[in-house]
Amino acid sequence: MRIRWLMTASLALAVALGTFSATAAFATDPLTLDSGYVTDDVGVLSADEQNAVEARLLELTENSDADLFVVLVDSFTSPSDYVQWADTVADNNNLGPEQYLLAIAVEQSSYYISAAQGGPLSDGKLDDIEEKIQPLLAQGDWDGAIILAADEIQGDGGAGALRAVLVVAAIFAAALVIWLIVRLVARARRNAAIRERGAMPETPDPNDPFSTLTDDQVETQAGSALVQADDAITSSREELGFAVAQFGEGATAAFSGAVDTAKAKMSEAFDLRQKLDDEIEDTVHDRRAWHIRIIQLCDEIDEVLDANAEAFDALRKLEQNAPQELERVRAERATLQPVLAEAAPTLAALSSSYDAAALSTVADNPAQAQERAALADRSISAAADAIAAGKSGEAAFAIRTAEQSVAQAAQLAQAITALGAELTAIEAKAQALIVELQGDVATAQRLPDTAGTITATAAATNDLLRQAQTDLSGSARSPQRALEALTAANTQIDAAIAQGTESAERARRVQQMLEQTLSQANSEVRACREYIETRRGTVGSTARTRLSQAETTLTGALNLRASDPEAALTAAGRALELVRQATYSAQADVEAQNPQRYENAGWGGGGLFGGSSSGSGGSGIGGDILGGIIGGLLSGGGGGGGSRSSSRSSSWRSSGGGGFRSSGFGGGGRSSGGRSGRSGGGRF
Repeated sequence: MRIRWLMTASLALAVALGTFSATAAFATDPLTLDSGYVTDDVGVLSADEQNAVEARLLELTENSDADLFVVLVDSFTSPSDYVQWADTVADNNNLGPEQYLLAIAVEQSSYYISAAQGGPLSDGKLDDIEEKIQPLLAQGDWDGAIILAADEIQGDGGAGALRAVLVVAAIFAAALVIWLIVRLVARARRNAAIRERGAMPETPDPNDPFSTLTDDQVETQAGSALVQADDAITSSREELGFAVAQFGEGATAAFSGAVDTAKAKMSEAFDLRQKLDDEIEDTVHDRRAWHIRIIQLCDEIDEVLDANAEAFDALRKLEQNAPQELERVRAERATLQPVLAEAAPTLAALSSSYDAAALSTVADNPAQAQERAALADRSISAAADAIAAGKSGEAAFAIRTAEQSVAQAAQLAQAITALGAELTAIEAKAQALIVELQGDVATAQRLPDTAGTITATAAATNDLLRQAQTDLSGSARSPQRALEALTAANTQIDAAIAQGTESAERARRVQQMLEQTLSQANSEVRACREYIETRRGTVGSTARTRLSQAETTLTGALNLRASDPEAALTAAGRALELVRQATYSAQADVEAQNPQRYENAGWGGGGLFGGSSSGSGGSGIGGDILGGIIGGLLSGGGGGGGSRSSSRSSSWRSSGGGGFRSSGFGGGGRSSGGRSGRSGGGRF
């Protein structure tokens, strides 16, 4: 009986132990991951399968931005929810946003991919991966499911990424080819434009009429101008031959000179053309410059010949109307006689009033006018004789000579009268300037002149005034010389007055600013002194030192007030700066020791000992002492320890190879913001 009881008890104990062991093996709490990628807690993977899976997951790490860790257990417990269990394992093992955990409960037939927020894979992608590996898990193909998950995370085993790289490379290559083609076409067009433009300026110059023409256009225009100019000279030589035969060599001497000038310019143009056509290679800039010079020479030739053509036409008109033109010139000569008669007396009258240098430009005008009148008389007689002899050409030349002689004689005589009027006007201007300068000298003498420059300028101006008055008096006056000297003196005295006025205005402003600054500094020094004296229990040495310096500097400014206002202003400004520093420092000292701060910080209402609190700065010696005590306690007293903070990184990455992590992940929470807790995974 006893034996039967013992056997029954042993059997019950064995059953109980077996049941307990089975239960312990079936239930798995969140665990620490192994050192590799796969943690097979139930041993469902063979050694070869685990090696193949580890190799594939290492390849995933090396070829993508994601890591995949796998844990295989019997079932999920504590928590039993597969999402919470997987997220807890990931959190406990410090997996980062780019690290995913595939948790598989073999006996429980549950699985889930845990992902942190901000990872490279979207929730939709994770759902798709879970859906694809579910059939393999249901078949017990554990290594196949893991490898498929790695393939899906990486993307076609890396083929998708390779295709993307190839597509991007192809697009880049195509873009590069297009860019090269565009550059080559643009360069070809630019080179063609450069060849077409040659030495033509890129930017047109408004002052250069050739800047808008290409080299070919300039060359074409030069060739055409050369031909036209040569034809014009040939025609002019023929015209000159007719003129000499008609009017005589004397009448056509000026025309002959014009043709000779045109021929010389034409010779220069042909020389340039020869240089352009010889075997020596010229630069594009030289060729352009020579073509432009040819065009310019041809234009000058046209101008010379056109002017002489107009003179020829006028001479022919005189020839056609010689008798009438002769009478016209005789009438002009008759009106000239009274003007000539007044020339000498007018000059004599001016000579009695003005210096000879003032009349030097018209001193021989009467004599020159008489000579021109005599030439006119001879030409008029010659013209009459030529008309009577039927020599109309010679008559025209004589009439032209008489006409020009009469005009020159009248101009010489009138110049004397004009100069007299000018001298009178200049003399009036000089007298007015003398009056103005006398006023300027008086103004300058009233201005402050510490350097003595204004006094020297005024003295020099007085000397010039005396000299000018001498030049404008007596019988040998020289208004031009006097006006020139007075103008120079006026420029100098005006500059001196401007400088003196500016100095006076500056002195006035300095004095005004000095009085204001002294008053302000004195007021602030007094206020600061009173502030420190009434709070001397709390004000430190810095404020007192600054105040002492401010008082000393202010005294120095007052001493310089009369002798050197500018230096006094500088000193007063420095004193004002120092006293403000002193005031700021004193107020800071008082604020640091003000009991009101601690009352406001939670010491209770009213005063520290039941009295009322004062305003800013405290009141009386008691307040100062109390503030000093509290300040000393705060600055010297300690409170012990401080808070410490620690942080650990929220993620890590493998650099390749097995066993890439240190043993164990350690505990503690993660700072990456937690796992996503998405509604994926499920049963298989």
